Amino acid sequence: MKQFLAVTAIGKDRASLANDLVRTITDCGASIGESRMLPLGSDFAMLLLASGNWHTMARLESELNRLAETANLALTLRRTEARALRTDHIPYSVDVIGPDHNGVVAGLTGFFLARSIEIGEIATRGYVAAQTGAPMFSVQMMVNVPTRIHIAQLREDFMDYCDSQNLDAILEPVKS
Repeated sequence: MKQFLAVTAIGKDRASLANDLVRTITDCGASIGESRMLPLGSDFAMLLLASGNWHTMARLESELNRLAETANLALTLRRTEARALRTDHIPYSVDVIGPDHNGVVAGLTGFFLARSIEIGEIATRGYVAAQTGAPMFSVQMMVNVPTRIHIAQLREDFMDYCDSQNLDAILEPVKS
């Protein structure tokens, strides 16, 4: 039976850190299903889902703990289960760009949660506008819209919300 292990690791950013973690996982015979890796300040963060049989996962837990000690990683391991397939939801991609100010992400998540729309993923990034040097913010989200929701009305409400917050946005179905 396939087992799943959610792994989070944070350590000082260095060239081989991601490779050390990925190599440890594959050397144990596990597979990586989902992963996100990115620099956060002077650290490097990794979030991933490994899978394999029971023996592979037990070995992986041991080897990752050993790696955490030698590489000075903050490591969290959590056994989990496969995510259930949702046939009553349609995945939508949300892209938002605007001036950087407090509350952008909280406002966006609040908008969707008030309509009982699940938030699947969020990625954010701050940057400086090339022409003006103004601080900017971008948000990419994946949301799961229940099939009972009228998409045209959702899109109109979302665009009105974004206009009120001085944000440019796109809401479109995920293209598989």
